[in-house]
Amino acid sequence: MVDHQIARRGINDRYVLEAMRKVPREAFVAPALEEFAYADTALPIEESQTISQPYIVALMIEAAAVRPDDRVLEVGAGSGYAVAVLGQIADAVYAIERHPALADAARKRFARLGYHNVTIRVGDGTLGWPEAAPFAAILVSAGGPDVPPALKHQLAIGGRLLIPVGEEERSQDLLKITRTGETAFAEENLGSVRFVPLVGKGGWPEPGDGPDISRPGRRPGKPDLAQLVANEAEPLPRCDDPSFGTLFARFADRRVVLLGEASHGTAEFYKARAAISRHLIEQHGFALLAVEADWPDAAAIDRYVRHLPPQGALDKPFQRFPVWMWRNAEVLELVEWLRSYNSGRAAAAQVGFYGLDMYNMRGAIAAVLSYLDAVDPEAARVARERYGCLTPWQKEPSTYGRAVLSAGYHKCEEAVIAQCRELLQRRLQYSTHDSGGFLDAAQNARLVAAAERYYRVMYYGGADAWNLRDTHMFETLCHVLDARGATSKAVVWAHNSHIGDARHTEMGRVRDELNLGQLCRQHFGDDAALIGFGTHSGTVAAASDWDGPMEVKPVRPSHPDSYERLCHATRLSRFLLDLRPDGGLRRRLAQPRLERFIGVVYRPETEFASHYAEASLPQQFDAYVWFDETRALTPLATRAEKVEFPDTYPFGL
Repeated sequence: MVDHQIARRGINDRYVLEAMRKVPREAFVAPALEEFAYADTALPIEESQTISQPYIVALMIEAAAVRPDDRVLEVGAGSGYAVAVLGQIADAVYAIERHPALADAARKRFARLGYHNVTIRVGDGTLGWPEAAPFAAILVSAGGPDVPPALKHQLAIGGRLLIPVGEEERSQDLLKITRTGETAFAEENLGSVRFVPLVGKGGWPEPGDGPDISRPGRRPGKPDLAQLVANEAEPLPRCDDPSFGTLFARFADRRVVLLGEASHGTAEFYKARAAISRHLIEQHGFALLAVEADWPDAAAIDRYVRHLPPQGALDKPFQRFPVWMWRNAEVLELVEWLRSYNSGRAAAAQVGFYGLDMYNMRGAIAAVLSYLDAVDPEAARVARERYGCLTPWQKEPSTYGRAVLSAGYHKCEEAVIAQCRELLQRRLQYSTHDSGGFLDAAQNARLVAAAERYYRVMYYGGADAWNLRDTHMFETLCHVLDARGATSKAVVWAHNSHIGDARHTEMGRVRDELNLGQLCRQHFGDDAALIGFGTHSGTVAAASDWDGPMEVKPVRPSHPDSYERLCHATRLSRFLLDLRPDGGLRRRLAQPRLERFIGVVYRPETEFASHYAEASLPQQFDAYVWFDETRALTPLATRAEKVEFPDTYPFGL
């Protein structure tokens, strides 16, 4: 945590770094959240409060220049984590917390951990602690409408006060106030932050007391942000309304239109993306639908929608976890539409269905071997020998990562790369044998080479595995576009975490992760449109653990500090928000807020820690599609007895 989240981001005060190495952050969160204790995020604690993000704690203490002989005041003690860190540096730390239960729990933690130079009491933090003043430093861990005068005057001459101040309760600037004389103070703005409200006589009113526009910093003439969003939002019809897709014609001139989703199990996201895709295909010449799915599995669907015969006895697609992500009623409807649309069209004019992902190593190997068996049996024999070293891990490829610690993996890596290279080198030779199979085989060879590296680096953690995967998806998209010609255009379906530009999220800023949307923007420029999706509440299809059974789970109402709660406050059930116009709304939305990400695993009990991250929405996306309440998609498994599939249909159960 200290090395990667704090020191690497510019905190170099040795007192701060040493103190944060000593204090066990897991001791200051609930047992259910201990696994997230060292994540670079704020975490929820009792009384609807939070323990601050580690970087923010470090930033404030460094800015306050706390030293060993100092007497320090901390306002908004919460669970006591920042107080404990300060106690590792300063001579004496005084802390104020307005919630008795939090103060009592913090005292017990301090006693158990042996922190005896810290004192905590219950009270109004905006009034400070006069009898213990003056203080060399005062740190306020909550945001107020203005700087409480009592805190300024309890500073020693030369003392530093760090406090978040803002006109909105959940959005502030971090101010550093230095007392330069008896009545003189210098002020420095350290940038945007987001803290819980500072409640008290010198801050915001108690919840439920109603607004007090006489308080300093309250500006009743300032437009409400939710109202600004509502004013700019374009209401959307139902997804099955033919006019739904027409609102997205504004992006029809792009080479690539990327459509996101806030979860992998929400029916409205699938239906909306299908409606947009149909419009772009029918009216604007888009001929590629590329999705966050494994290449071999998607290839079976592609052959079905383009009226091609199935590939022998290969496994039926999308049989592995998470089965419901593609084997669902919403995708079934789209697949049948694609097959109907392609009927009677020349091969070059048909819409293709392509998978960008790389998990199904076993399926990729089978597809490569099947192709080589048909066009070059000798090459197939050599490939089988080369791929043989992967056989033990084909059914559970993630275990390959464990093996590389004790086995020589370079030989296997070199073999699959050599196989890919040879297949590509024989492109001209193989292209005379068929009229389209080469792209499929070549991409499968690339997939195997990349997947071997992916499962290896996955074992070590960090950003490498994610970056390898998203780079692979981007390169696959480029290969498909190249194969379809210079004028080809693609619609891409993937999760918001892949679609939104990672440079404007915690992924890029903190974890050094890139993603598909970022790479598309860097490569295609204005020829790429990134469209995100979101929801406030409802139900979702998801599992509790990886490889676990699908459940229909309730989606918790969105967090008060999130973009989702802001959209919910508009009271609009569905809308499209174009984020491109440069103006007051874009500038105000650009200040980072929380954004929810639900994948195939959803754990509502730890949602704040496990499913939220900071992002800047108008920099992350070009547009945002909102559904206030959504429902879980319908997996085909629940309809198997009611549906009669044709013999050639790849989803047959």
